[in-house]
Amino acid sequence: MTQHTDNTTHHHTAICGLYLITDDSPADLLLQRVTAALHGGARIVQYRDKIRDDAEKRRLATRLRQLCHQHQALFIINDSVELARDSQADGVHLGQNDGSIADARSMLGTQAIIGVSTRSVQMAIDAQQQGADYIGVGSVYPTGTKQDAVHIGLAGLKAIRHAVQLPIVAIGGIDNQGLAAVIDAGADAAALVSAVMADPQPGTAARELALQFHHYQPLPHGRVLTIAGSDSGGGAGIQADLKTITLLGSYGSSVLTALTAQNTLGVSAIHAPPATFVKQQLEAVLSDIGTDVIKTGMLFSAEIIDTVADALKDEAALCVIDPVMIAKGGSSLLQQSAIDTFVLRLLPKAYLLTPNVPEAEALTDLTITNVAEMEQAARRLQQMGARNILLKGGHLAGDPIDLLLHGDHCQTFTGKRIDTPHTHGTGCTTASVIATLLAQGLPLDQAVPLCKQFITQAITTAPQLGCGHGPINHYTASKILTDRIAPVATRED
Repeated sequence: MTQHTDNTTHHHTAICGLYLITDDSPADLLLQRVTAALHGGARIVQYRDKIRDDAEKRRLATRLRQLCHQHQALFIINDSVELARDSQADGVHLGQNDGSIADARSMLGTQAIIGVSTRSVQMAIDAQQQGADYIGVGSVYPTGTKQDAVHIGLAGLKAIRHAVQLPIVAIGGIDNQGLAAVIDAGADAAALVSAVMADPQPGTAARELALQFHHYQPLPHGRVLTIAGSDSGGGAGIQADLKTITLLGSYGSSVLTALTAQNTLGVSAIHAPPATFVKQQLEAVLSDIGTDVIKTGMLFSAEIIDTVADALKDEAALCVIDPVMIAKGGSSLLQQSAIDTFVLRLLPKAYLLTPNVPEAEALTDLTITNVAEMEQAARRLQQMGARNILLKGGHLAGDPIDLLLHGDHCQTFTGKRIDTPHTHGTGCTTASVIATLLAQGLPLDQAVPLCKQFITQAITTAPQLGCGHGPINHYTASKILTDRIAPVATRED
């Protein structure tokens, strides 16, 4: 998006991405939540206020405009042309009974952005002919925030998309699970209230929603930073991560936390750089290239975990955290003294935590022998601070079962056990596949089953290298997965 100052000329093409509508939170809390959402990726903020007096509305609107412009985002006032004028907002969004577009244009000037709520093809065509810069379309899904909303569904959204050329902001009942279908139906932006404002982590909620608008960009796109150890054998760690990220069509950057002397028979030596050097690597990448998603793997020591946690304190990127503790051959990859630091400092930053059964047992002090105990452990990890958990059940007897706890929804994925020792790198690769798909705009509930397909193919076609736990086949798995993803990225226009 074009850099934005108070004197910039705006064009309606800037109406895209996450469109945040404010709620009735107390002023300080509202400002805090909007700031977090802007940091997370909100591109437009609409100030809607039915409770404050006019003077307080002007003060709060002026502060919100300043916040939006600091984050190169647009600021829109709901309904009131007068408040839009007084607060020097970028524009106004009009309901069907809030006056004409011509009157709003006369009061706000030719550079103002004017949006209009519509719920039918004819209303959308009328708004376009009358000079609107964008149209709000909805309610797409049933919503509890506006009791009189007419539910038009995805079919209604598609019909309006085909009828007008203006940017469309989809409105009503949209959340993280429903957003992909809304974008696919033709929305340029999606207006959300409670899905962000009521979330305990509004910045994270905004980021996971905002990333979904990446999905229709041509590959390669999406940035993934991997913070992990090096595997000299090339099957796991930084090497596996960068192979995965690149082969799936994203840009990978890296921060090395440890060097290992390692092959398919095990780890014979580990050398960790000073934590100050880890910090320098993090600062170098994040201050210039930046990232959409961060994946962490082997972190080795409490000091390095502290350093990573400090660096990620104000980072908006989603974090996929693989709590690497034990290598396939049994070698410890996380010092015992570092586990407490991991639980206190890094685990609460996890958008997705991806432990296997032994790691989940070590983190929760629970015994896991079946699916019910997997769910119990996943919920314990969520209580400890992780937002979502993918608990990998390959260590249990029988066919492997993985469990995804996504918010409050629990889902299991089953597969056939493949009789092979060539599974080295599956944990690292699982986390990096999901991180890459998230960076490319796929929601978590779609990324996980696609990752399962990737891992199955990578194990099935493993190149049979080495005399021990050999590496999996990233190349063939990535070709199969990108072929399956490609048709999804064809948007209906």
